[in-house]
Amino acid sequence: MTELEETRAEQRALEALSPFELKNRLIQRAGEHDRAAPRDRHQADTMLNAGRGNPNWTALPPREAFFLLGRFAIAEAREDWHEWPALGGMPRAEGISERFDLYLDQNAGEPGADLLRRIVRTVPEVHADAVVHELVDGVIGDNYPAPDRMLPFCEKAVGEYVARAMGGRAPKGGFDLFATEGGTAAMCYVFDSLQANRLLRRGDRIALMTPIFTPYLEIPRLERYAFDVTEVSASRGVDNGFHTWAYDDSEIDKLADPSIRMLCLVNPSNPPSVRLSDRALERIAGIVENHNRDLVIVTDDVYGTFLDGFTSLMEAAPRNTIGVYSFSKYFGATGWRLGVVALNPDNTVDEQIARLGPEEARALEERYSSITTDVPGLGFIDRMVADSRAVALNHTAGLSTPQQVQMALFALFDMVSGEVEYRRPTREILSRRLAALSEGLGVDLPDDPLRAGYYVELDLLHWIGRKWGEDFARWLRTEYEPVDPVLRLAEEDGVIVLNGGGFDGPDWSLRVSMANLDHGAYGRIGRALRTICEEYHRRYTGGASAS
Repeated sequence: MTELEETRAEQRALEALSPFELKNRLIQRAGEHDRAAPRDRHQADTMLNAGRGNPNWTALPPREAFFLLGRFAIAEAREDWHEWPALGGMPRAEGISERFDLYLDQNAGEPGADLLRRIVRTVPEVHADAVVHELVDGVIGDNYPAPDRMLPFCEKAVGEYVARAMGGRAPKGGFDLFATEGGTAAMCYVFDSLQANRLLRRGDRIALMTPIFTPYLEIPRLERYAFDVTEVSASRGVDNGFHTWAYDDSEIDKLADPSIRMLCLVNPSNPPSVRLSDRALERIAGIVENHNRDLVIVTDDVYGTFLDGFTSLMEAAPRNTIGVYSFSKYFGATGWRLGVVALNPDNTVDEQIARLGPEEARALEERYSSITTDVPGLGFIDRMVADSRAVALNHTAGLSTPQQVQMALFALFDMVSGEVEYRRPTREILSRRLAALSEGLGVDLPDDPLRAGYYVELDLLHWIGRKWGEDFARWLRTEYEPVDPVLRLAEEDGVIVLNGGGFDGPDWSLRVSMANLDHGAYGRIGRALRTICEEYHRRYTGGASAS
């Protein structure tokens, strides 16, 4: 085993970094491993980065539909104004659905044509020109987004998709949606607008369901928020070396304290990738109904589409929940930056704004008076849109229209396609990779209907204790820092994983992304990790010190 350069004090400093910042150090070490390997080495010896959740698959039909739609939009613009070869006009709405039908007939064999045909058939004839024009004008991007929250047909399509994906039932009238530059922008807008509207104040108490995506741990510590954080921790019960990540009733009951103003969670979780049980959903819903009626819940449900029968808190506690969804993972679209904030039209946020005192109401009247004569009637979802552009630039707010069209095509593709066409393959990919990792580790994978499997969090210390005994596990904890195996994987095997402690998981845990490497790579990762642990054990039995 290679002697690492860092002292234990230096390793502790590395552990204090965000896992995504530590990743840069790991990439550097893995690069050194690559340069040290023979030049004619087999491909399997190159660096494997299982530290990032960017999937290595892409949904093809909705992209094919996007580009075919774009070709039609160009033709429409050229037809509108063709005085100069390089300059066109703007697509015309009148009769555009008939022209689009003809275009699809003429391009019937082109990739994307079948999907576009299936989508258009879902639109009533009376609305066909308006819908086709929205898509065509949107894809060419010649107008500001109007409405600025989201284009009408795109909002309807995405709203129906989100409702189905998050549990199957939408509120009466559907969700109000705000299209955003990915889920990360949605997070920022929600936090900022809750604070701007006096529902969260600097130093307020909030709760986080942990382990959780690192930014949810880091944002509350920022000087502008300085929130007092209560952690609702998943139990670390274990089934055959894998944590179950269930929440005990006593942890969930912390939310009954009315001084807790907001709850943030990722569901299914990141990194454990396990969804809330029905029992947990019901208990949280009961708490907001009976004990903490003003609790604002922010649920990030990007991984919900990797599970059959997923239910979000958007359905279980609809009045209290702000939903955040990103299209990045399921459709392989991280570069598109496509996300939405979803809010029930009947919600506690608007109710609490209406109850604010006279001084706070006057301050908000001043804040939003330049965009409406009825500030009290301005819903929180529209306040977010304005706040996203510092209010004064509200007239140019909104996600770019080509992004909105691609988002709608993703949503419509999933709704008009069958289970076998796309949903089942994405889940099968993750299942196969997780099986390969567990085989490489030499650990049987337990069945868990709550597991999405996009990531896995491995508790090395628990696994080591079961395999070699608790005395060895205690020795390892004494002699080494938890980040040591993460560094060794990068240095000795060119394998990058993230430290689970950075997500508020067990200190000696590792987060492995199942999304971004080929099937065979996960067997190699499992074997490399097992080899490092076996070397620790040889040192233990041989009496060697880590120093």
